[in-house]
Amino acid sequence: MKLILNIKENLEKLLKQEDTDHDKKITIEDKGPKLFIATAVDGTTVEIKGTYFLSNFLQELVLTQEIGNVTAEINFDYIFEKPVDRLNRMIKDYYWDGLTRRIDASGIIKTLTDTKTEADKYYLYIPNGDKTAFEFYQKIAEDINENEISVIELPLEITPEYVYSLNNKSGVVSLALEKNKNNKLEGVPFVVPGGRFNEMYGWDSYFESLGLIIDGRIDLAKAMADNFVYEIEHYGQILNANRTYYLTRSQPPFLTSLTLAIYNNLSSNKESKDWLTKLLNSSIKEYNSVWLNRNRLTHTKLSRYYGSGIGLPPETELTHFDSLLKPFSEKAGMSVREYYRKYLNREIIEPEIEEYIKHDRSIRESGHDTSYRLDKISAHLNTVDLNSLLYKYEVDIAEIIKNEFDNHFTSYEDKIEFSETWLRKAEERKSLVNKLMWNEEKGFYFDYNFCKNQQTNFESATTFYPLWAKIASQAQADLLIKNALPVLEYAGGIAGSSKESVGIINDERPQKQWDYPNGWAPHQIIIWEGLKKYGYNNIAKRLAYKWLYTIVRNAVDYNGTIPEKYDVVTRTHKVFAEYGNVGTEFDYITREGFGWMNASFKVGLTILNKELKEKLNNLIPPEDIF
Repeated sequence: MKLILNIKENLEKLLKQEDTDHDKKITIEDKGPKLFIATAVDGTTVEIKGTYFLSNFLQELVLTQEIGNVTAEINFDYIFEKPVDRLNRMIKDYYWDGLTRRIDASGIIKTLTDTKTEADKYYLYIPNGDKTAFEFYQKIAEDINENEISVIELPLEITPEYVYSLNNKSGVVSLALEKNKNNKLEGVPFVVPGGRFNEMYGWDSYFESLGLIIDGRIDLAKAMADNFVYEIEHYGQILNANRTYYLTRSQPPFLTSLTLAIYNNLSSNKESKDWLTKLLNSSIKEYNSVWLNRNRLTHTKLSRYYGSGIGLPPETELTHFDSLLKPFSEKAGMSVREYYRKYLNREIIEPEIEEYIKHDRSIRESGHDTSYRLDKISAHLNTVDLNSLLYKYEVDIAEIIKNEFDNHFTSYEDKIEFSETWLRKAEERKSLVNKLMWNEEKGFYFDYNFCKNQQTNFESATTFYPLWAKIASQAQADLLIKNALPVLEYAGGIAGSSKESVGIINDERPQKQWDYPNGWAPHQIIIWEGLKKYGYNNIAKRLAYKWLYTIVRNAVDYNGTIPEKYDVVTRTHKVFAEYGNVGTEFDYITREGFGWMNASFKVGLTILNKELKEKLNNLIPPEDIF
């Protein structure tokens, strides 16, 4: 049913009646009657009842208002749409586009904006020697008069000292350019996570791409892979994200998985094969130059995360390091704020804090920022997650060379790569992971402290990565399911860690966002896929349903909210830890959701059968099903 409505009239009346807490949303916390009579221009009325349908009406009014008309045709099928169907449609039709950025004239200001740091002007940094990009962006900067943009060429060697010197003039580092159908240069697009994360992130992009591919947006997934190739070529690694303060830090490696996910959905032709050649070459280069370099390859022959840099990371919230700095500031007789400012500017240097920073930057490279699993020891760990990912690289590279390049491939520097060589690398890593990280007695994979030559015994969701990578034997998988699920599975899905491993939380030992009771989209996806590889399809369905129920329940109750993370114990998006919860602050309607959360919804739906999808649409809680 479609009706012509006066937008302003209905919108003002709706908000006045139903948005009782004046947050420009309609949620279960509003105290209105939860019953509204929408009136069309011709006098036709429609009764809308309940928080969910009222919030849908609010969203549709705002979407039509933005077209600029006084009246608009409202599709009431969208108002009364079932929640799973609505979320599925909104992600596909609106959220991906809302998260898409380009670094060119059409979107440069939106991309340069960074709420994580304070700046009174914009800086765009270009790789050394990329003359085309430098001239392209200089022209754009000259043409944009209302904003001051400085285009700066990076030095040939990017050192921690240089990156530190940019703390007060941080900015975006450029990504790939391409020619459009009119033979004009434009920025290769990318998808950002959302909210305060307004740049292209490393592992986020892999998970986002899984959702994009499901929604038929192979173009965007392929574009992000192309941007990664540019980063490896010009910055030496896939960056944590494309801003200056990330130039000495990578992210969890997923490039071969991203490559295969895309290539398997491309047409079988020369263009696709050429693209695969480029991506395979970049993957091999990244593997060797980043994950086997002297900072990351340890004496165990396994790798570690290691984000080099000087001083406190400038992109963190102002109060993030308060619990660390407080004892030192009190000893120095100054406020925490003053101590933080002086430390950030290197007016104070404390050996104990410097040691903490070394591990903190390593944690940030791991993507798990932050967790007591890694706190104060990250740089001393061969982690389960990283070495599972690198094993997957080795197997993927071997299989691509075998299946697509007749068992041999000429990589960068004209080196001949053989499938068998990469399989041997994989077998060696698999053997070491199982030797050093597998605990038969506890039925867990644990990170390995190579300085102490012992396992950490911290129970984390990353214990399931060897299933996703297919490192574990069937017997190990069986034992892992038996022992890990009972301490990590909760009402809303898998928590980042067990409650016991986290320990006591108080003012001196604050909550870390990647720990219990919080759950994260990448963990859920990796675990679902890992379980399926070992025949645990029913458990994968149960976990996927729990996670999707949490997403849908919160969206229904809170005006379509799709946040960065959830408390999976209480199934709420109201997470109060470290940086808050990105994706919860918006007016009227979320424009983006959150990147990998959108993707987890899409991937999760592919795991549920028709019956479970219908139950989810009817908001039947998992405890009434499983």
